[in-house]
Amino acid sequence: MQLLGHLATIVIDGVSYAAWLFIISVGLTLVFGVLRILNIAHGGMYAVGAYLAAYAIGAAAANGFGAGAQLLFAATLAVACGAGLGILIEWTVLRRLYRYPEVLVLFATYAVFLIFEDATKLLWGGQSRYANAPRDALGQIRLGELIYPVYDLAMVLVAILLAVAVSLTLSSTRIGRCVTAVVFDREMSASMGINVNRIMTGTFLVGAALGTLAGALTAPKIAISSGIGVDVIVLAFAVTVIGGLGSIGGAMAGAVIVGMARAVTAHLFPQIELFAVYAAMAVVLAVRPQGLFARPEARKI
Repeated sequence: MQLLGHLATIVIDGVSYAAWLFIISVGLTLVFGVLRILNIAHGGMYAVGAYLAAYAIGAAAANGFGAGAQLLFAATLAVACGAGLGILIEWTVLRRLYRYPEVLVLFATYAVFLIFEDATKLLWGGQSRYANAPRDALGQIRLGELIYPVYDLAMVLVAILLAVAVSLTLSSTRIGRCVTAVVFDREMSASMGINVNRIMTGTFLVGAALGTLAGALTAPKIAISSGIGVDVIVLAFAVTVIGGLGSIGGAMAGAVIVGMARAVTAHLFPQIELFAVYAAMAVVLAVRPQGLFARPEARKI
């Protein structure tokens, strides 16, 4: 019984962590799939979302709103600001660089990330901020002999709903089919009447909004401080590389692999927990260098 309880703890921890990993990486995966950009600025978006959530949750709590209203206000503010920042960055920076080599666009997103890092320090200072009121308000739940915060388990449901929403949008809507067409062939899509620039702007907007949303949802779980975007972009990069850059299903698989690897090592081999993510990435890439679910590249003749 003790062994089963320990195994259940590992599985629940792994699934909870995997859900969080998917939430922080889905925007990065979506942007790479369409724009072919490894958007390092995604980590900055996450940090902005977390800081905005801390402000929104504090303001809502001060005005007597409950945990649900606090989270709704935080998520709405984060998504709105993320969408606005996404449009601004795509119009002023990225659109000027699409015709240049991809490495230059990568450097540009890194520069934007550094700007976000300094901007968050300027606006919110260097001290840690806390927004754990919604997480505490939701309480805990007993699963057999285990006690887990309800908020952490709710993140699993959020990740599932997010995966379903993104997948259905891409596969079952006109906009989603246009996005898929642009992914495979921009020139042919443009010749068929698809506004490629609008699709690319909209995709980056959604990816940025998902990044700030991830930060807002994570804020009640962590101490919000400068530098949180650095760790997140590394983890999101590992997830997308394992699953295959640009694949939503791959991001789900990558999140599960990394989440379970981290949970197993944290409980059984804590001395190597820090290396679990990179070990999982190395093993997968040694077998499939393109990732588990990478789309086949069409060869132009």
